Amino acid sequence: MNRTPYQTDPTPEQWKLLEPMLPPAFLRGRKREVDLYEIFCAMLYVLRTSCAWRHLPHDFPKWQTVYYYFRQWRDLDWFKKMNAELVVQTREAAGRNANPSAALLDSQSVKTTRQGGIRGYDAGKKVNGRKRHILTDTNG
Repeated sequence: MNRTPYQTDPTPEQWKLLEPMLPPAFLRGRKREVDLYEIFCAMLYVLRTSCAWRHLPHDFPKWQTVYYYFRQWRDLDWFKKMNAELVVQTREAAGRNANPSAALLDSQSVKTTRQGGIRGYDAGKKVNGRKRHILTDTNG
């Protein structure tokens, strides 16, 4: 890495956990020339800053390359698989069973405008907007 790190970059310890979970390179075609660490850092940057792909800073790989890997990993459900594996590792590190036996469910009403898309009315809270839900295990 020949750039100043961003706050969104994973630490070397975090990258050691994530790197083995990455999808392998395709057996056919050109050899991979980009550093997957830089690709992943760019994805985290877009996620945290909500910038457009085309507005990635110049010290990351080209936005087209980062977006290519993002689409590929999204279509392979890699992000879901990675999350599931990290949940199992975290639960086992805490001395718990890999599969949770209990969960917590919560909801929140959020105000939106007509431009925000689908919306409804929460009569209990008298709010026009959307209701979002979260389900988490007892570890949080």
